[in-house]
Amino acid sequence: MEPKKLCKSRTNRMIAGVCGGIGEYLNIDPTVVRLITVLLGFTGTGIIAYLVAAIIMPEVNQYGS
Repeated sequence: MEPKKLCKSRTNRMIAGVCGGIGEYLNIDPTVVRLITVLLGFTGTGIIAYLVAAIIMPEVNQYGS
């Protein structure tokens, strides 16, 4: 069994797919991840973390991993 990889989602995305990818990786609803990101965005931390993740996280390849 291949270990899970943290990647941006191609199907569950609003902007860059970061929250969708994190939600899929953690097996939680991506909406929860989006709400946490918005709450952290009020302090500036969420915005910076999202931008860094959008740059660093790889896209899901065509085979879904």
